Amino acid sequence: MQILPKLGVRTFGWTAGIGLLVATASAQDRILPELPQASTPVTLVAASDRATGKSEFRYRDNNTPPVIRVQPGSVLNVEYKNELTAQSKEDCSGHPCMQMTNLHFHGLHVSPNAPQDDVLDMMASPGETLHYAVQVPSQQPPGLYWYHTHSHGESYVQDVDGMSGAIVVEGIERYVPEVRNMRERILVLRDLVLPTNGAERKNIMESVAMQSTQCGTAAEKPERAFTVNGILRPKIDIAPGERQFWRIVNASPDLYADLELDSVSLEVVALDGMPLAYHDSSIRKRSMSHVLVPPAGRVEAIVTGPPADSHAALRSRCFDTGPDGDSNPAMVLADIVSAPPSNLQSRPALGGAPVYTTFSPVVLKHVEASEPQFVVTFTEDKQGFYINGQKFEMNSGPMLTVDIGSLQRWRVVNSTKEVHPFHIHQVHFLTYAVDRKPVKDPVWLDTVNVPYGSSVDLVMDFTDPIIRGMSLFHCHLLKHEDKGMMAKILFR
Repeated sequence: MQILPKLGVRTFGWTAGIGLLVATASAQDRILPELPQASTPVTLVAASDRATGKSEFRYRDNNTPPVIRVQPGSVLNVEYKNELTAQSKEDCSGHPCMQMTNLHFHGLHVSPNAPQDDVLDMMASPGETLHYAVQVPSQQPPGLYWYHTHSHGESYVQDVDGMSGAIVVEGIERYVPEVRNMRERILVLRDLVLPTNGAERKNIMESVAMQSTQCGTAAEKPERAFTVNGILRPKIDIAPGERQFWRIVNASPDLYADLELDSVSLEVVALDGMPLAYHDSSIRKRSMSHVLVPPAGRVEAIVTGPPADSHAALRSRCFDTGPDGDSNPAMVLADIVSAPPSNLQSRPALGGAPVYTTFSPVVLKHVEASEPQFVVTFTEDKQGFYINGQKFEMNSGPMLTVDIGSLQRWRVVNSTKEVHPFHIHQVHFLTYAVDRKPVKDPVWLDTVNVPYGSSVDLVMDFTDPIIRGMSLFHCHLLKHEDKGMMAKILFR
């Protein structure tokens, strides 16, 4: 019988006045190390593994990507060194990777201009260093975000290699006070590429109880399995009846996580970093039997420990990606094991009242009833992937210009035979209709699944003056992005 490693967990620890804290994602129970002051840079290194040649993040000589914690209103300073080998052993879209790299601070409502969330002009070749100073606004929704590389043409390979990590914007207890007294777990879902060797492949598939029959309409065979914080099928301990606060990011380049916990509902409090209460103070949480988290999506939920005599697991259900999509079979992500509750100290509240951004229902209905101000159409053929018939080029101009200060209605149309997750940098949007039919309990997201042969209607929030500059929207299946399914947008 295989002994599975125990998944690390962090207990809350906070020191007033420290705006930036860092800890490894798989740390055991411990107080997070403190940086001397909020302006002290986090030094993150892109490096090549000597044995495999694969790219990885290194932080303080550790190859486990760190969790970065910031307060609203603080500055996130990152010194990012490219120490990748000049000659790559990896293939990027049919040619050796160029070893270019940079960072995207996914979901944060920050400037797309240098030295902030600029993925177009801030680019490091081997031997170069980028200096980021990201001004997290005081009204930034507190929740789970993430960072990953965004070098066009190389994003997929670097993400598969694990070049991603979680960002926590502190203060969610302002919206959900009970999480202050709960154990927090940050779970980063990444990929393990299945071996080509038949016996090794079979062992891994069996170890995660991967569905062996065809999943959905996709004819492809499974290529990868999920890991949790870099561990294949870890054990997560929780006492019967204990309530824990789980914060999960799907950092896979193209696997969907349709999450469910055996016999337990998830009390969802935030999606894509956005507390449900942020736009409607009357909604603090929603009970959900399962939650579809597309690539780049996040969910934050309260989980209650199952009875001691039950066998429970955190699972990803089969998800149909479409006839031209990739296999996305059901599998076990982690086993849930009973353990005595630990002695925890509650984290002091961040202070201050919660910030709510509300839009009048009359205003929202008016936007929803208007004609779409912009339509995004996803198409593909054997030569590549397109938005509105155009393939992305780094030197191309913006596909559209938006004057900030308003809400807009957009429609995203998927004219292909596979699903595509739509993502736009700098903003969140309200997903209110699928196939022009109203969605029950619409939510604000920064990444939304667009079913194949279907469409979604969105209310885009372009009201924040911070976001001025050249930004991007794209499919967050990173192979599709690398092969052209991306476009520029100019906020002015």
